[in-house]
Amino acid sequence: MKTLLSALAIALFACVNVAHAADATCEAKATEKKLAGAAKNSFMKKCERDSAGSAAKTTCDAQAADKKLAGAAKNSFVKKCVKDASAPAAAPAAAPAAKPAAAPASAAMPAKAASK
Repeated sequence: MKTLLSALAIALFACVNVAHAADATCEAKATEKKLAGAAKNSFMKKCERDSAGSAAKTTCDAQAADKKLAGAAKNSFVKKCVKDASAPAAAPAAAPAAKPAAAPASAAMPAKAASK
């Protein structure tokens, strides 16, 4: 349990550091390309997203190595890990929508069908 918590803390720390480094690197690349306005915004978003993805892959590869995974098991683990790591970043956590209560069967039938 302590190992898992340690790994998660290291992964979080690595992602935060990479995000700050990515901002500076992406900003430098945008300046080098002389981008401005919407083109710069679009470039920055893509650059930061790509940087976060590579950081997640590095972290997930390290976790797979800690678990001594290889071959298809490693590939599957890394793929799921990267997907899970990027999902919260891509969509902010929102309150889950409440599912409507199921209507009684008689309420779902049209009036003509109920009268037959």
